[in-house]
Amino acid sequence: MPIIAHNQLPAYARLRAAGCDIAPATGPGAPDSGRELHIGLLNLMSDATLEATERQFLRLLAARRPTARIFLHPFTLAAVARGPKASGHIARHYDTFARLRAQGLDALIITGANVTGPDLTGQPFWAPLQDVVGWAWDAVPSTLLLCLATHAVLHERHGQPRARLAAKCWGVFPHAVTEPAHPLLAGLPGAVEVPHSRWNEVSPAQFAAAGLRILLASASAGVHLATSPDGLRQVYMQGHAEYDAISLLKEFKREALAWAAGREPAFPPYPENYLPPAAVAIVQRWRAGVTGAMAAGLSAPAFPEADLAPLVAESWRPAAEAVVGNWVAGLLARPQAPAAKSGDASSR
Repeated sequence: MPIIAHNQLPAYARLRAAGCDIAPATGPGAPDSGRELHIGLLNLMSDATLEATERQFLRLLAARRPTARIFLHPFTLAAVARGPKASGHIARHYDTFARLRAQGLDALIITGANVTGPDLTGQPFWAPLQDVVGWAWDAVPSTLLLCLATHAVLHERHGQPRARLAAKCWGVFPHAVTEPAHPLLAGLPGAVEVPHSRWNEVSPAQFAAAGLRILLASASAGVHLATSPDGLRQVYMQGHAEYDAISLLKEFKREALAWAAGREPAFPPYPENYLPPAAVAIVQRWRAGVTGAMAAGLSAPAFPEADLAPLVAESWRPAAEAVVGNWVAGLLARPQAPAAKSGDASSR
């Protein structure tokens, strides 16, 4: 069954063009039977990655062709500062927490967010985020928490605050499967790769102290995947399995351009286990060109993103699709609530 394009979110057209199974809510091509899953997406990402985040999760949800009609309901928090373009996109295409809370959800995804410093409690969105988490804790069958959202819940609900790392955890890291029989890990090999991009961490010892089940862990990057004791109600991800192949490249580009513009004194480190030797050679030539331009008082050459993008691999994609597909299967294995969603997607 497909993802249902129940509004005019631009991501649907882009994913349909890329071959994803996207169907209209009404009219020709609209499925007329099958169970519905209504999944909220609390999108806290920055303006620059807001729409990419929508596409990433829609693509993951569609990958395993679940036996249900999936309706994704993006929303955000007013406390997250937005520019005019993102504000317009949200006004046109996003739902509100008040409406989703009144209608109910079968599941919820809460993304990470870009903040500075380890302390989360002083962030403008902290209180409204806790309102969403508190409602979901009692009323939503399963919540999938990403990166900062994982840190926020470990802090508030389990008394396990995150800590600043000495160096940024940045790159693609191997993770061992620590609970092979867990339903979320069905079909995974004994080790998988996951991207991470963060300055802060909740340690494996803290996850264990919180009574959570650790499912994927890395000697270098720590815990990626953990769950509440029941295995489904809360699902915690500390890495970024949703990332596209070029997500880390775009982050590296941003930091490299900051160096080229003189805003950062040092050239950024390469994301670990990500850029192949051919890509590193291209970056080194660009870096030398920038250094030469600086010495001559000339403009820096353009960053070679178009040359680098075909060289990076999305090695984590199969595992990410498997885990999210297994999560959806777990949602479908639950008995459908008597007060099922009406199916009137146009009202959502």
